Amino acid sequence: MTNHEIAVKWLTAFNAHNLNDLLSLYNNNAIHYSPKLKLKKPETNGLIKGKTTLGVWWQEAFDTMPELTYMQKKITANEERVFMEYTRVVPGENDMNVAEVLEIENELIVESRVYHG
Repeated sequence: MTNHEIAVKWLTAFNAHNLNDLLSLYNNNAIHYSPKLKLKKPETNGLIKGKTTLGVWWQEAFDTMPELTYMQKKITANEERVFMEYTRVVPGENDMNVAEVLEIENELIVESRVYHG
């Protein structure tokens, strides 16, 4: 699977709120940084580690925002990473431009970093 294909699968799984498919794209020890994490869970300083913790974070998001969707704008991929641009859409909230970098090794995401625009 190419890194571009991994990004497309990531967006598809996220938008379907399919936690199993989403987590299947990650290394067991993957790390994730997000400004939303820092805001909603200050004790993390925005950084979480491991598939289990990622699953808890995303399940909370899916449960509290059932209409949460990421509208793909652009995917740029090379052999080591993917740069995704998307719009975060939640009814009742302003749309948010987001960039996310996925670091990939052996066809699994080992690190992801989210940036808000």
